[in-house]
Amino acid sequence: MTERVVLAYSGGLDTSVAIPFLAEQMGAEVVAVAVDCGQGGEDMGQIRQRALDCGAVESVVVDAKEEFARDFCFPAIRANALYMDRYPLVSALSRPLIVKHLAAAAARFGGTYVAHGCTGKGNDQVRFEAGLMALNPDLKCVAPARDYAWTRDKAIAFAEEKGLPIEVSGKNPYSIDQNLWGRAVETGFLEDIWNAPIEDLYAYTADPATPREADELIVTFENGVPTAIDGRALTPFQVIDELNKRAGAQGVGRLDMVEDRLVGIKSREVYEAPAAIALLAAHQELENVTVERDLARFKRSVDQRWGELVYDGLWFSPLKTALESFIAEAQQHVTGDVRLTLHGGRAVVTGRRSGSSLYDYDLATYDTGDTFDQSLAKGFVDLWSLPSKIAAVRDRRNGS
Repeated sequence: MTERVVLAYSGGLDTSVAIPFLAEQMGAEVVAVAVDCGQGGEDMGQIRQRALDCGAVESVVVDAKEEFARDFCFPAIRANALYMDRYPLVSALSRPLIVKHLAAAAARFGGTYVAHGCTGKGNDQVRFEAGLMALNPDLKCVAPARDYAWTRDKAIAFAEEKGLPIEVSGKNPYSIDQNLWGRAVETGFLEDIWNAPIEDLYAYTADPATPREADELIVTFENGVPTAIDGRALTPFQVIDELNKRAGAQGVGRLDMVEDRLVGIKSREVYEAPAAIALLAAHQELENVTVERDLARFKRSVDQRWGELVYDGLWFSPLKTALESFIAEAQQHVTGDVRLTLHGGRAVVTGRRSGSSLYDYDLATYDTGDTFDQSLAKGFVDLWSLPSKIAAVRDRRNGS
């Protein structure tokens, strides 16, 4: 029986070459699966046809833009997901979505293998394969770039030899991955971490130093997810898409960082994530207004662990599933409006309001009408400080 390989297909050189290469190496039929996560660029119909022209027996294009926004980006907002307190999981969020559709295609077309274009140096190999093991442990994985020491020059030579219908000249100096949630750029001159990014790197954001008028908007949240901008109800995709444009036009969301990869190395990455950074800032501030102090403190540790699990390719893990239940409980009252000013590369919260607010003006005010009973404060301070006071007396007595 002929093996069938379901290939995560991007339409680029590496995955296009993988179709005839895998057919030769494994004697297998290749099914190409391209998933639209809002990355833009080429027409998905052209990508589908290119896979067929390269020898795929089947070629599938999945429009997953709304699914990605609703089921992957929005949970990241509720979890305030920032790996190393900075990176909003641009690539990490799209991989489990792609894995889900690869597993579905394998079931539909009788696939026994799943293939991806990752090298052995990156995080994505783990994300693809750990996800597939969770969804279908019977599927086997193959990665030409990793398993067959497949380099770009070999890929170009193979494409020319086979006459594949793809552009193989003029190597782009960068490795770029992008989707609705953001854009990641690495390699090239960026591998010298002393080199500053140049303006040509950026595509989702305008130069934040260029003078322009500020943009003010109001984001409405319900149970921790954004549902409207300036009073206009929008779908999840529309919320992120509009904020990518508006925040991006103000230069919001640029990140340049040295990142701890799962495989043990440090990597320099440049990211653009205008909607992600703006929405996370708004959501965090609304939580400050609506979530009780001890719950908020504990949730910060949950948020960090959630982000680490997703970064490490464990989207489908039992722990991540359990943490989702806690996060959902903690988001019950995170409903209201946040006003943002987008300007000069920053998304600044300038107002917040909520019917579930824990902010009590009469308790907080220092003016006439203050209802806070300050006579209770001295006893509270004395009791709160008592353990430290007792320890200090002991240490003095013992000459510590």
